[in-house]
Amino acid sequence: MSTRRTPTARQKRLGAELRKLRVAAGATTDHAAELLGTDRMKISNMESGVRTISPERVRTLATDYGCTEPAYVEALVAMADNRERGWWEEYRNTLPPGMFDIAELEWHSARVQTAQTVHVPGLLQTEDYARAIFAAGLPPMSRVDVELHVAHRLARQRVFDRNAPLPYVGYVHEAALRMQFGGRKIMRDQLDHLAAMSERANITIRVIPVERGSFPGAGHALLYSEGVVPELDTVQLDSAHGPEFTHADVDLTTYRAHLRWMAESTLTADESRDFIRAIAHEL
Repeated sequence: MSTRRTPTARQKRLGAELRKLRVAAGATTDHAAELLGTDRMKISNMESGVRTISPERVRTLATDYGCTEPAYVEALVAMADNRERGWWEEYRNTLPPGMFDIAELEWHSARVQTAQTVHVPGLLQTEDYARAIFAAGLPPMSRVDVELHVAHRLARQRVFDRNAPLPYVGYVHEAALRMQFGGRKIMRDQLDHLAAMSERANITIRVIPVERGSFPGAGHALLYSEGVVPELDTVQLDSAHGPEFTHADVDLTTYRAHLRWMAESTLTADESRDFIRAIAHEL
């Protein structure tokens, strides 16, 4: 077993799930250490994501902890067995860690749902639109940093072009469709791109018109990642300090309710596409 200086959010999640199973079983770190023939500090490091763990050891722990959900166990085993170097690793020393944590989360999701009130969803942004957003930040980024952020944002869109495209649902408030980042032409091109992408079988865009008034979660952007099993769902929220990730049951319940409201209260996919094209035509 090797150690990591900076585990990713996904690696931390695997450790957190193993700890949750252990606590639910009433087992101590000493018990887990004896079971694996190691010491309790290494168990603590596994559960924090600092130390790697083999798929075989994941199975051993899950069996001993009495986990009776085969699909959940297999999902944890797959997380431990994933040695593939993701494309996002090339940005590890040039961008904040949270940015490639988002890319890794999206890549391994079974489905992603997002809600945006100010920006068009990142996975559907054009190059010029993304550049305008990053260039507007304070303190100002250097030109090199802006281009690195833009390149990373565009690279995230690979999830739509792989052999198994990511199923995606984006809820976008009308305000985000009318904010002219980069000017009228850039925004018109962005809206045309958004409408065209919404025609793909795996991509659904639903608009929240301003006339809907208040709605849940209006104050922040939301990314809801569905895991291969519900136990591995994750919510990512934007903050002034970077992306925040949560998978606490109470938080997942809250944001699932938000998304249900949006599914029931927004324009249909066809109505949304027409709505987007109408705004683009006005520009």
